[in-house]
Amino acid sequence: MPVDVFVYLRAYRWGAGVSRLSVGHGVEQAVFSVRLAIMDKFDIVIIGGGVAGLVAASGAAQLGARVALIDKNGLGGDCLRSGCVPTKRLVRSASVASLARKAAAFGVLTGEVRVDFASVMAGVRAAQAEIGRRDSPERFQEMGVEVVFGNGRFVSPDAFEVDGKRYSGRVFLIATGSSPVMPFIPGLRDAGAQTNEGILEVGALPSSLAVLGAGPIGIEFGQAFGRLGSRVTVVEKAGSILPREDAELAAMLKSILEDEGMTIDVSTGIKGVRVVSGQKVMEGISGGNEKLYNTEEILAAVGRGPNVDGLDLQQAGVEYDRGGIKTDSRLRTSARHIFAAGDCAGGPAFTHVAEYQAGVALANALFPFALRSVDYTVVPRVTFTDPELAAVGLTEAEARERHGSVRVYRYDFKDVDRAVIDGNAKGMVKVVCGRRERILGAHILGPHAGELIHEYALAMRAGIPATEISKTIHAYPTLAQSVKRACDEHYRKRLFSGRFKRAAQWFIRRSGD
Repeated sequence: MPVDVFVYLRAYRWGAGVSRLSVGHGVEQAVFSVRLAIMDKFDIVIIGGGVAGLVAASGAAQLGARVALIDKNGLGGDCLRSGCVPTKRLVRSASVASLARKAAAFGVLTGEVRVDFASVMAGVRAAQAEIGRRDSPERFQEMGVEVVFGNGRFVSPDAFEVDGKRYSGRVFLIATGSSPVMPFIPGLRDAGAQTNEGILEVGALPSSLAVLGAGPIGIEFGQAFGRLGSRVTVVEKAGSILPREDAELAAMLKSILEDEGMTIDVSTGIKGVRVVSGQKVMEGISGGNEKLYNTEEILAAVGRGPNVDGLDLQQAGVEYDRGGIKTDSRLRTSARHIFAAGDCAGGPAFTHVAEYQAGVALANALFPFALRSVDYTVVPRVTFTDPELAAVGLTEAEARERHGSVRVYRYDFKDVDRAVIDGNAKGMVKVVCGRRERILGAHILGPHAGELIHEYALAMRAGIPATEISKTIHAYPTLAQSVKRACDEHYRKRLFSGRFKRAAQWFIRRSGD
């Protein structure tokens, strides 16, 4: 199979066209057509209609394979129903509310800013409906995919049963995703605590919201609800928010969020929850001291678990544990004809990783000689707060642990002219480099950080050192200059101090004589 098809599958987004796959690859389609004539089963059965399942189903169908796509409820998965799409629209509404309150700083007088929560949620639903059209069963049926809804399970290594009907396949792809975890805290569930799924269904804006967990989900929801008008308290067991991110930038973001009015208690656990006079009361403990939290709503945002229950994976010979389905580097499970992709297969739990995994798994499943392996060395990630926190690669602490001596370059957004012009100059760019200025990790806390991080991601992927970014002209005035300015620090340290500066001064004085 030509390499460009692999690349295309990997980059494929289910909202984009795939007509290129059906042009110029007649050999592969002919192979599939011959197989269909002699086999009374699907070429591939895909279990799960989220990101990974949709990408794989579309790619396989356009290549000429006979595809069955099975999901419990509907297509789109967590990303469409309770993840990326609705939450980012909620974050956007909250950002608009925050900007409106600051309008006077730009000479625009708006008067009192009021939030209509029902209209906010109507906007969320509208965004879901618009994007959901790309994930409609009709669209996939037009591609030739047999779309099946219902609860299913493996009844043998070669058959998956849904409501009494069996679907046999040459290969299978399990892409069932993950679900939010409700922590075991006495009284928490009985008090009506919500996960990210339930909190999007509340009928009115809660006057107060307590968030358990200061990871990306907890912090994003916390800031959004706070800006919309809730009194927000975030409680985290670890010693910092976003404990997987660079400690310096996470601490900076915590300070920014607290300045907005959020209460963030780290190194704090919750022993129990009870309901008193209609209010939920959480019993916390920090450093041996007890603390009570009174709140109208509780959001549990402490992590997610793989969706494997009820699939009867043991009937198919597929091994799994609490972390998900076990796969090798080609995303093959312990059953050689069954593959897994997305959150249920472990790895970085991001939509863009699920999309990437789908391309790798599909290539290996349909074309065994493909020998594609996953590579998570360069995976950008974004926490969609305001300002955004984006990163790729190692944190400073991770880089020092693995590589010993490293160089760290920083540049503040208060020194980026476009950020000052826009009135959004909080944050910093931080680049961690190893030998020969190869980028080991990059971290951006600032406006549109999620867009800016990709220049560093490409540089890491291509092995381009920070010095080459410094030498590249960036347009003025743009936020992208922050990416270059951080890398400029390499030359600033070398040229404007130490031996080079002394030699330059000597040369300049000699030249003037």
